[in-house]
Amino acid sequence: MAQTAQAVEFRSAARHGVPLYQQPQAQAAKAFVLSRGTPVEVLTEQGEWLRVRDSAGSLAWARKGDLAATRTVQVLRLSAVHLKPDSAASVVFRADKGLLLNLLDNTRTGWLRVKHQGGQEGFIRIEEVWGI
Repeated sequence: MAQTAQAVEFRSAARHGVPLYQQPQAQAAKAFVLSRGTPVEVLTEQGEWLRVRDSAGSLAWARKGDLAATRTVQVLRLSAVHLKPDSAASVVFRADKGLLLNLLDNTRTGWLRVKHQGGQEGFIRIEEVWGI
């Protein structure tokens, strides 16, 4: 029996204070609130609602309009961002756990090209972040 692979889809909170709900309805209890740029994995779609998972594994519902296609990644632990996709390359900056970085490119070599909100760009190992 053949199985088809499904692409993992991520989106980011479009603004600060995006509410996530326990059920796919505005009257449902709020599960938690996202800061602008926080990535979530999209699991399923139901009308104008998306079932999502955050980096901690928590499940909730979000309105489609509250999530943007802009891609960010969330740093999992203190990590170095390098000038080149090479661990021997000079370090551009260190990224603290929880820091959100704009995803510029997935090199498909285990490195991601990212940009800090301050404008610094560099490469980080894919296993150092969540949201890809």
